[in-house]
Amino acid sequence: MVASLEDLDTPAPSPELEILKHLLSGPIDHYESDLARVPMSGDWGFFAEAPYTALSYRITTREKAEAWIARLDDLPRYFNEHIANMRRGIDTGWTQHGDPLATSMAQIRGTIVDDPRTSALFVPFVSLSASDLPLEEIAALESDGAAAVQTAIDAYSTVLAFLETEYAPTARENPGLASLEGGQEVYARLVAWHTAGAGYSAEDIHALGLSEVARIRAEMDIAMADAGWEGSFEAFIEFLRTDPQFYAQTPEELLEKASEMSKRLDAILPRYFGLLPRLPYGVEAVPASIAPGYTTGRYLSGDADEGVAGRYWVNTYALDQRPLYELPALSAHEAVPGHHLQIALAQELEDIPRFRTTYFATAFVEGWGLYAEKLAGEAGFYRTPYERFGQLSYEMWRACRLVVDTGLHHYGWTREQAETCFKENTALAPLNIETEVTRYIGDPGQATAYKVGELKILELRTKAKDTMGEAFDIRAFHDVLLGAGAMPLDALERRIDAWIEDWTVENP
Repeated sequence: MVASLEDLDTPAPSPELEILKHLLSGPIDHYESDLARVPMSGDWGFFAEAPYTALSYRITTREKAEAWIARLDDLPRYFNEHIANMRRGIDTGWTQHGDPLATSMAQIRGTIVDDPRTSALFVPFVSLSASDLPLEEIAALESDGAAAVQTAIDAYSTVLAFLETEYAPTARENPGLASLEGGQEVYARLVAWHTAGAGYSAEDIHALGLSEVARIRAEMDIAMADAGWEGSFEAFIEFLRTDPQFYAQTPEELLEKASEMSKRLDAILPRYFGLLPRLPYGVEAVPASIAPGYTTGRYLSGDADEGVAGRYWVNTYALDQRPLYELPALSAHEAVPGHHLQIALAQELEDIPRFRTTYFATAFVEGWGLYAEKLAGEAGFYRTPYERFGQLSYEMWRACRLVVDTGLHHYGWTREQAETCFKENTALAPLNIETEVTRYIGDPGQATAYKVGELKILELRTKAKDTMGEAFDIRAFHDVLLGAGAMPLDALERRIDAWIEDWTVENP
């Protein structure tokens, strides 16, 4: 009988073991830290789970309809449990900061509609029209579904009332966990979870961030000179943030440009990957109900069994805050060769435990997304100095995250201190900076994983190239790196080291 995670250790750790230990350690750490007291981040929360699931759920049988109805009918119980947890947070002084809380409440308000048939929660029932069920049975299931959706809407209204009247007045004043009792210790656990296998402390990550900021800033100066700019860095940033040539005029234009870029990225893939996913993806706008407080873009996994393609979401809210010079890097990160490529390949793995096909290691997945932005540059995808500067601005964004996230939650920074790194070193739009800092306040540790993961991938690629020399094959490297799905960074390093060792044995 296994008494602890350490009892799972074996002389030669397997990917399954490493992933299983990571999957188990997270809930254990969350339980010991009682993070259930703060069940929303502004970017995500318990209230977002049902609408998110509805996006991919297709009802084609009575059994599926009844299952979805049962889940909706159970939301009041589920939400009441979260309310009880938040009340415990109020009693112990562990509450969310007001900025992520305001974003969460706005998202909940967007879920509350007058007609349940217009709710996102009702969307799965639309698929019934294509089923083989009799029309009378479809109508009855849709009627029952609308009633269940109304039950869910009422539950959202109850949560919103609680947050507005009871919870909001108790929201913590300081943005970081450092201000809470035991907050720094909890933050250290969260950093270890998100950077799985990297072995960094908060101090290490802060120093790494400062080093990366300095390095990337030097590269930005070169791109700025390539653009023919002779003024100051600050003036160039102001030019990028305000000149109309860098912004779409309509949501449709922004989506069309994202679609065109994604198609060009598709064409690059065979040069860098031997194995490509079968599942396609599409480009869609972030739903209007959540767009104002939502990040600039995101990938949503598809499901081949349910007939759902992957989706690259682009935020079309506040077009003057969505610069086109950043769109190529965003597309490479969220679509291909970034999240869609990596996640879809993992979903399609065969002859491995199912938990490995759906495993999400933040440092691996987000590190790959950031690496994909750089890889697109190596493939010649960025066509102008402005687009190259946009990619560097995105990389700087992730470097500043290391500084800001640790600053907030380990060193006790203010929001103003956190925003300074982005304002002074990136071309990010003001709204994006505001939204992102709110995200880091609400989701401690997550933002540190991007750069940590990317740097590990680059380190492993360099190790392989140095060993193999001219025989190094970038396609083979990528196929090995992605070929077993996401995993903790130390397990990934062992996998690549084994591949290199096998090569050296075959090529003495």
